[in-house]
Amino acid sequence: MFTYLKRKFEKYKVKTTFKEYGHEVVDYDLPELGKVSFARWLNPLEAEKHISQNQVNFFKKILKKGDFVIDIGAHIGDSTIPMALAVGKEGTVLGFDPNPYVFKILEKNASLNKTLTNIIPLNFAITTHEGDFFYNSSEATYNNGGISESQQNKHGKYALADKVHGVNLERYLNELYPEVLPNLTLIKVDTEGYDTEILKSILPFIKKHRPNLIFECFPKLSKTERFFLYDLIADLGYDLFYIGGFDDKAAKEHITRDNMLNWKHFDILAIPQKQ
Repeated sequence: MFTYLKRKFEKYKVKTTFKEYGHEVVDYDLPELGKVSFARWLNPLEAEKHISQNQVNFFKKILKKGDFVIDIGAHIGDSTIPMALAVGKEGTVLGFDPNPYVFKILEKNASLNKTLTNIIPLNFAITTHEGDFFYNSSEATYNNGGISESQQNKHGKYALADKVHGVNLERYLNELYPEVLPNLTLIKVDTEGYDTEILKSILPFIKKHRPNLIFECFPKLSKTERFFLYDLIADLGYDLFYIGGFDDKAAKEHITRDNMLNWKHFDILAIPQKQ
């Protein structure tokens, strides 16, 4: 009991005390690719992450060499790297994250494996309109968080001193990446429970380009919110699948409106139906 209480207190202290954490680079020997490097964030609240061939193989099922991928809420790049390895050096992966502390690690990961990947890290949030936004977190180390136009918001009591910049995705890509837009194959969204709002903000863009989608069903979503999330994407002509992680050996199951209630917290792969 004493050990448990000690660990709980230590975690609380980390969670409520600001400190900027660095990174360590670890190497993996992947059977099909050889040496792949990955920068781990040393924040004690960060779950340990790694890179594997199974992760790359998962993305290779929906991506091919030369594809264009967008990772919204890329965090430190733990899924950005496997996606980039799947599309190769000739492909392009944009990794968006407005959090300046995780972005430093994302930048480091984008600088690794340059002969195998082409990752462009972007320190922006995706928003319906251009502007500067407040960024708040429930943790002093900013391991998570979200943006808001209001200084008083539900994302947490720890606020960045400086605002973060939000960009409209379609405008941004049309202006800066028009040459790769025809190759858009996947948009992944992972924004700590605000995936529905992000998807709503880029709905016209999804309708136009019809990429594969990956997003979360967050545990706090109500029954009504889960049905709304399902309808939002299914009504665009997508088939939705439960996936038990980004691993080609993980479980995969077709999602209907009703079984959106079967799992508490899960990732969804949405594949456009043939037209």
